[in-house]
Amino acid sequence: MRKQSLCESHRPQKWGEVVGQDSAITALRTLAKRGLAGRAYWISGISGSGKTTIARLLAAEIAEPIAVTELDAGALTVPVLKDLEGSMRLWGWGEKGGKAYIVNEAHGLPAAIVRQLLVMLERLPQHVMFIFTTTALGQKKLFSNIDAGPLLSRCYCIELTANGLEGPFAEHVKTVAKAEGLDSAPVSAYLRLAQRCKCNMRAMFQAVECGEMVAAKA
Repeated sequence: MRKQSLCESHRPQKWGEVVGQDSAITALRTLAKRGLAGRAYWISGISGSGKTTIARLLAAEIAEPIAVTELDAGALTVPVLKDLEGSMRLWGWGEKGGKAYIVNEAHGLPAAIVRQLLVMLERLPQHVMFIFTTTALGQKKLFSNIDAGPLLSRCYCIELTANGLEGPFAEHVKTVAKAEGLDSAPVSAYLRLAQRCKCNMRAMFQAVECGEMVAAKA
């Protein structure tokens, strides 16, 4: 049986486990005081900085796992969105009762889909949450191709930081590597790994799984 990757098996399950994104989490916790459902969120950041993790934790605030749907932006069509809008009228399963939709790789949204989303997000039911995730580079490309301003104005924009991640990421990955029996390297080796991977934690975990930190030197 294939084991989960380290990135998946050690993905944070609580807000307190998220590494290096304190400002973003503080902003979301502040919003939570006014209610998280009935809103759309736009989460951007460098690859491997925690976008998917934060999106899933955010969705879990209002919806049970069975009521969370992840979609790829490039696969969205107008008929698909219309079907989704119809399904939104129904409450989700379980105690939380909400529904959450995570649209990954949002920089791949075509202009026609953006126009449809503008209407759709204006009438988002109060038990529904829409979350878009995109890389910082992808977002820049999206903005150069279409006017994404009207879409962003309908979302709460959460930008993940790329600053100061080397230390926290290095320490976290080392802790995981040690727990998995894949560590015999000093923190300095993990700092170099973080720099080489441009603070992409997913890439760092992949390097650990390949045994790089077993043979790494100070």
